[in-house]
Amino acid sequence: MLRVLFVCLGNICRSPTADGVFRSMVASAGLSDQVQVDSAGTAAWHIGKTPDPRTIKAADERGYDLSLLRARQALAADFDQFDYVLAMDLENLSNLRALKPAAARTDPQLFLRSFARRFNIDEVPDPYYGGADGFEQVLDLVEDACEGLLADIRQRLNQRSKEAP
Repeated sequence: MLRVLFVCLGNICRSPTADGVFRSMVASAGLSDQVQVDSAGTAAWHIGKTPDPRTIKAADERGYDLSLLRARQALAADFDQFDYVLAMDLENLSNLRALKPAAARTDPQLFLRSFARRFNIDEVPDPYYGGADGFEQVLDLVEDACEGLLADIRQRLNQRSKEAP
């Protein structure tokens, strides 16, 4: 099982969008039994809350269901439980690096920089204080990077199957 954690600040806009998009892509690829997806925030403001209604609406319009997601805060233990810890922006990458235990097995990465194929930017901008177009932009960026992430995971899974006895 490979485990993926998407992280933004409050876990109500960007990271739940990535969670829903990637979960859908994993299911469509027939990999749900091999890939676990989750999301978290580096701040504790929204723990237990659903994603922002604008996030839910934008995702729903593209066929992604975020209704079951609930915000949680990133934990130090996540760095040993997840194979990918993916920050939406540089601030949250810094927050994750500060949270990561020295001996943890996983290092946080910047999501777009690591996996985007069509877009040449490092950060998924926070749409919280903007209009509907910001949520659409987040979906565009996330869909692109999730495609790259899925390709990376397929490669890892294929490598594991070749190494298995």
